[in-house]
Amino acid sequence: MEKKKIILSVALAVKNEEQNLASCLSSIQGIADEIIVVDGGSTDKTIEIAKKFNTKVIQTDNPLIFHINKQKALDACQGIWILQLDADEVVTDKLQNEIKEMIKSERYNGYYIPRKNYFWGHFMRKGGQYPDYVIRLVKRGKAVFPCKSVHEQIEIEGEVGYLKEPLLHYAYKTKNDYWRKADAYTTLTAWKLKQEGIQKNLRNWAVYVVFKPIVTFFTIYIRHKGFVDGWYGLVFAYWSALHFPIAWKKYVKNM
Repeated sequence: MEKKKIILSVALAVKNEEQNLASCLSSIQGIADEIIVVDGGSTDKTIEIAKKFNTKVIQTDNPLIFHINKQKALDACQGIWILQLDADEVVTDKLQNEIKEMIKSERYNGYYIPRKNYFWGHFMRKGGQYPDYVIRLVKRGKAVFPCKSVHEQIEIEGEVGYLKEPLLHYAYKTKNDYWRKADAYTTLTAWKLKQEGIQKNLRNWAVYVVFKPIVTFFTIYIRHKGFVDGWYGLVFAYWSALHFPIAWKKYVKNM
């Protein structure tokens, strides 16, 4: 029997995602010819859940720069196209249909997909959280993660297009979700400060504890109109502004 051609692979890198993974994998059953899951040492039921969806699971360690595992997932895919997802993301039926149409075209080597970000019971409309374009649909062999930053985009060789239908991103369902992820992000920022040899002096204290938080808050809340989201926008801007003081404290005390 002739082996079925793999048109679309779905690639995920995960760790301890038992609360999210089933919803994510259920949402791509109608379009995925292959699902690759790179697991960074889960201690919950993540792997068990993944295997229920006929995925190929690759077990490895959990590097500080998690995009290293995302790149491993891309490298393992055999499809002509790859949809790279996070476990807390869901593909809607409308987005599925749009993806099916776009992968018939040869014009682009990748596509930006808008995301609707969920924050504590509310889909954000502004504050840089929507449309929040991310490159997620790519041609195999034409995309690579630089693996330098947690918020970096995939780099594409060639032209990039845009999809219209949003990806649903349930990033912060609860307050604990937010601060669990913030802990990882601030640790990475502290590590980068160490790698860059940032001096622990009064000037840099002012930069990371005073100046950057103020700029971050007003950028999100005023420039990107976070105020449109009301109380949610205010809290999100304030918590985002705390990123640099927390990272600075970790750097000074622990590194």
